[in-house]
Amino acid sequence: MSEGSDSAAAGDLYDGLTGLIVFTAIALVVIGEWGGGRGFHLAGGAGIVVTLALMTPRAGLSRKLFVLTGIGLAAIAVATRPDWADMVERGLRAASFVAAFFLALAWLRNAASTSSVIGRCGRFLAAQPPGRRYLALSVGGHLFGIALSYGSIALLGSLAEQGVRTEPDEDARRARLKRMLLAIQRGFLANTAWSPLTFSIAITTSIIAGSSWTGAVGGCLVTALVLIVLGWVLDALAGQMSRAGPERPVRIEGSWAETLPLAGLLVLLFASVAAVQALTGVRAVAVILAVVPAISLGWIWFQSRDRRGGPLATTAGRAVRYIMIDGPAYRSELVLLAMAAFIGTMASGLLQPVVAGGLDLSSIPGPFVLVALVWLMPLTGQLAMNPILGVYLIAPLLPDAAMLGVSPNAIIVALTAGWALSGVSSPYTASTLLVAALGKVTALDAGPRWNGLYTLIGCVILSAWVVIYAAL
Repeated sequence: MSEGSDSAAAGDLYDGLTGLIVFTAIALVVIGEWGGGRGFHLAGGAGIVVTLALMTPRAGLSRKLFVLTGIGLAAIAVATRPDWADMVERGLRAASFVAAFFLALAWLRNAASTSSVIGRCGRFLAAQPPGRRYLALSVGGHLFGIALSYGSIALLGSLAEQGVRTEPDEDARRARLKRMLLAIQRGFLANTAWSPLTFSIAITTSIIAGSSWTGAVGGCLVTALVLIVLGWVLDALAGQMSRAGPERPVRIEGSWAETLPLAGLLVLLFASVAAVQALTGVRAVAVILAVVPAISLGWIWFQSRDRRGGPLATTAGRAVRYIMIDGPAYRSELVLLAMAAFIGTMASGLLQPVVAGGLDLSSIPGPFVLVALVWLMPLTGQLAMNPILGVYLIAPLLPDAAMLGVSPNAIIVALTAGWALSGVSSPYTASTLLVAALGKVTALDAGPRWNGLYTLIGCVILSAWVVIYAAL
């Protein structure tokens, strides 16, 4: 056997071991979230520590710096705080929850990646004529984002790029591609304002005591509607000011019926989560950790029903591959997300005595705090702060909702509104980097320059909305 094949085999074994450890840790976390108790959370947290130790050497430099920062904060806590063990436990619990939530949602992306329905639906939306293209792509980015996460931007963005290649005028081609990419990006980020299958809802409702997705979803849906309609209005104004000539007609294959399977999948997802939560009383994010992988495996089985070997063998093979190969391949994302949660939790704990001694936030009127949250999230995004890190850092420093004179769900509406605007405007988020790559521009162009006005107007409108919502 050659040296190269030996190295590949060793790498496969390394990934397989990592996958077994991380998915065992996640299984323990899920049991803990379903009422298994502190012991399961501690064991899951220990498993995540081992996972990070295995993944970090093969991750990029920026991820290694995140790990070093987390270790440094833990060392400071050990040296300065008598409750350091509780702080580290809370940090590991946050890190393990984020890792479990990410890999649960990645199951759904894995199933969608081989679905012909998704491709047909995406091509139909990308081929819409100018008059309804923005709304079609924005709603498409919104719905695809629930099933594919950031993969929705890659899929629809690639289709948009193919659609403008026949345009002979380079300036017109760039302008139209920009408008299509913005529709996809803004639609995708709008789902972070309300969907329980997003980190924004999962994390904020786990931190803000007394809050729930069912309690906040009405206000959050209004936020999402504002973001989509605002983007559509700005796009219409951009179209009127554009100097590009009329577009060549594009053949549209299929009909709106192409979107029905995706809509059915989303109805099944949300209905299943709601039903299981109603029957068990377990919080929505914990239900998602179990329901989404189950539905994903069912989707893979459905796709494989006519394949040789039968759907059971195909589904089992896909599951084993996901655990042993595909899951560990997310090492960069897992290290970043888990450490962002850990760092935010540790930093917030270290800052709490300082804030308590120097600034009484409970003396500030609640509506002012809500408005500040809407603006603070996009601002921290410009400073290279991941939204997960920002929320884990900021939210624990807030007084109880009762002390602010607002409902806990009003804080959720404010935080998720700011999260969505941070995602669309920060040059450091995954969505912005994807759009920049597809549009062949810099992240500064795709983030604050393309979306600066959108973010400012969105902050103003949503500031008014969170104040109104808090008063209802």
